[in-house]
Amino acid sequence: MKKLSELLASTAVSQFITDSDPMVEALQYDSRKVQVGDCFFAVCGTQSDGHNYISSAIKNGARAVVCQELPQQIAEGVSYVVVEDSNKAMADMAAAFYNYPSQELELVGVTGTNGKTTVATLLCDLFTMMGYKSGLISTVVYRIGEREIDSTHTTPDAIRLNSMLREMVDEGCDFCFMEVSSHSVVQDRIRGLRFVGGIFTNLTHDHLDYHGTFAEYIKAKRLFFDALPKQAFALTNIDDRNGEVMVQNTVAEVSRYSLRSMANFRCKVLEMLFDGMLLDVCDKEVWVQLLGRFNAYNLLAVYGAAILLGKSSDEVLQAMSALRKVNGRFEPLRSDSGITAIVDYAHTPDALENVIATINDIRREGQKLYVVCGCGGDRDATKRPEMGRIASREADVAIFTSDNPRTEDPEKILDQMEQGKVQGSRTLRISDRAQAINTAVMLAQAGDIVLVAGKGHETYQIIGTEKRHFDDREVLQDAFGTKK
Repeated sequence: MKKLSELLASTAVSQFITDSDPMVEALQYDSRKVQVGDCFFAVCGTQSDGHNYISSAIKNGARAVVCQELPQQIAEGVSYVVVEDSNKAMADMAAAFYNYPSQELELVGVTGTNGKTTVATLLCDLFTMMGYKSGLISTVVYRIGEREIDSTHTTPDAIRLNSMLREMVDEGCDFCFMEVSSHSVVQDRIRGLRFVGGIFTNLTHDHLDYHGTFAEYIKAKRLFFDALPKQAFALTNIDDRNGEVMVQNTVAEVSRYSLRSMANFRCKVLEMLFDGMLLDVCDKEVWVQLLGRFNAYNLLAVYGAAILLGKSSDEVLQAMSALRKVNGRFEPLRSDSGITAIVDYAHTPDALENVIATINDIRREGQKLYVVCGCGGDRDATKRPEMGRIASREADVAIFTSDNPRTEDPEKILDQMEQGKVQGSRTLRISDRAQAINTAVMLAQAGDIVLVAGKGHETYQIIGTEKRHFDDREVLQDAFGTKK
């Protein structure tokens, strides 16, 4: 609880209407959650405008309103703060309300199209193994020490973000590793946070439904590095063509990692099997339980960040060897009949290609590959033909199916995927995802591999506006049980 004036210390205010300096009990941007004594932020979102809910917030007990335009009717006993941008003000005031928690943590952000979840999670696991209490903010889960909270967004809103960071500080966390989505950057969710480091994984076409163009998507990612302080590190993947672009304007100390070029941190894949791979990391060998060149990049980013955070190479490599796979990321399941299934979150062309390349590196002659994949509805449609092209080109049989169709017609999404189908390839289209997975298992023989891509860790499917329970792993286990 703080006085409104205290919360406004670092906020640019255009107009301030108040009879007093009220104590603020909590911060809210959802009028339905407002209680007596709260401060309500009228945020202009992509689907609704919070200014339309100011009267509802006041009815529920709001004693302060932060807005970009004053409402026509001014309620007695309510303080009004007019700002240029409610999102920016919310981030500034959230940091102040929770006493700037990011300044009491070693906060590292991870951004890029693919690998964010894996790198952030592995860093949290690594530092926990090395004896540090750590926090995690990721697509899969939020972690405060050993306590886990269901994740709602890759990067949550500024209020929840600062609230969780404060909990981490209060519970004795030394580090926090968080995914930084492109949405969170342009929506100012991470504004006001102090990062000690930033990591760039890679950049491929994604979220063009939101950003409009690839150039805007790149800009959103780069803004994160532009804002890093001079004392921070910026660790970038120079094997990605945008790796240098990300850090061209940063004042942070730049380090680079690579599997192909000279860099501060280098790695080679020496051997790969289904239960792990042998890596040469900066001229030291380490056996890890993760698979694939894409995971070699992820692990090298983890190694580089740990070294930049002051940890010794031997200590880091020892902990790396014990790291386990991240939920829904190249997660293997094996049937009694000898079929290997891989569940992976790959939902972009680059990610799908990387996962299939890893399988091709391991599978032996005669082992067939069945790929089940789809594309999300109400999302970037430009990648759908490319996903269809990759799956049909690489698989012995590709089955196009639903991902989270949301409010789009699943059959139209499959039509767009089929536009990329390689001539002469073997493909099926089955919009029912469970039926598609069952079909792949039914077709597969002992020794064959079934890749189920797109949803990974998710335990739901969104059809229309309804969120239904659905877990690729459960469906696979059921399918394995019926195939003897």
